[in-house]
Amino acid sequence: MERRNQAPLVDTSACLCRVDKSSVAAAARRISVSKACVQPSLRASIHPLKPKASPQKGDRSRGGQCPLLPGLPDDLAIACLIRVPRADHWKLRLVCQRWFRLLAGNYFYGLRRRLGLAEQWVYAVKRDVRDGHVSWDVLDPARGAWRALPPVPREYADADGFGCAVLGGCHLYLLGGTDPRRGPLRRVVFYSARSNRWHRAPDMLRRRHCFGTCVMGNRLYVAGGESGGGGGLRSAEVFDPAKNRWSFVSDMAVAMVPFVSALHGGRWYVKGLGAQQQVLSQVYSPESDSWSVVLDGMVTGWRSPSACLDGRLYAADCKDGCRLRAYDDAVDAWTICIDSKQHRRSSQAAEAAAIVALHGKLFVVRNDMSVSAVDVAAGAGNQRWETLAGKAHAKSFVTGLLSNMAGRGGTKNRILHCQVFEA
Repeated sequence: MERRNQAPLVDTSACLCRVDKSSVAAAARRISVSKACVQPSLRASIHPLKPKASPQKGDRSRGGQCPLLPGLPDDLAIACLIRVPRADHWKLRLVCQRWFRLLAGNYFYGLRRRLGLAEQWVYAVKRDVRDGHVSWDVLDPARGAWRALPPVPREYADADGFGCAVLGGCHLYLLGGTDPRRGPLRRVVFYSARSNRWHRAPDMLRRRHCFGTCVMGNRLYVAGGESGGGGGLRSAEVFDPAKNRWSFVSDMAVAMVPFVSALHGGRWYVKGLGAQQQVLSQVYSPESDSWSVVLDGMVTGWRSPSACLDGRLYAADCKDGCRLRAYDDAVDAWTICIDSKQHRRSSQAAEAAAIVALHGKLFVVRNDMSVSAVDVAAGAGNQRWETLAGKAHAKSFVTGLLSNMAGRGGTKNRILHCQVFEA
């Protein structure tokens, strides 16, 4: 019965684009680069469309297809289309079937990435605290406004404790978690920013929820968590999108339920709770495929959201995320390096839910969907914070204090995950 309701497993075939490679190479030559476009390491996990049985009457271009832009060769048309801002790509898909196929394939976005035209957006997966439903929004930093996206797959509409990660820069994975009706899940689905659709991926090898996730070398790692049978898990798995399959890696040193993790120095640091509710910290080295308990200064007192930028690890030092700490490897300690001195009220709405690195800056995302950005490379004294107002504009301290006194300090949403897409 379950198999009947499942979506078919996706195909890992070539891209949808019906533009021949010679046109793409010619387009690259017209934009003054030394190398032609190559396909990204992550294959397009969508079914290719079958070519037409016979060319339509009146087709003028090679292969019986109409030109992408009338009066222009396809290579010059591609050189023009890749410069259209990402916010308007949905309009391009509506023009004709050939434009739709072009934007759904690897060539178009691979060329944008190679030429430095790819744009990064922030995606936030959140839960409505009133009805418990899961939804997600996207933020275009250039426009500074959140936009609601179509519903997540129904198996994750009410799920809890699921993981989230991005592979290949444009595929968002939701995996595992607990369904209110079915319990812990092994299911994995992913959203493609190129096709604007959800697809199925191979299930994990173990049912798990409240686990840690990490992406290293374009591979998705999961570890720990719970399986519903009582107690934590020691097992860890890795998903290779090139092979489209999961495989086990070495077990963790001890079973634990992670509550924070970070990638630093090519190793994966995980901190969580053990079987006796004691705080544990472990680190995974992919080169040796081994876990070890870590007790250095990096994990001491580290419980807040963190992000790595230019090889340095940053974490929130206060609840609203307006004061950031940086980890110094030389002295093995955290130091306060950035302070906006404009802290907001201490409430769940103003709590910093995530920190992401974007365009060389750190973005602090809060539960009320407000976002603050700071350029950490500007140096002390020149680091200016800018506020990107989303659905809920940032409130002043006085306004927030009055709201709390009136009992209106709660939040409508609780952000579960924040990820950055590039397309």
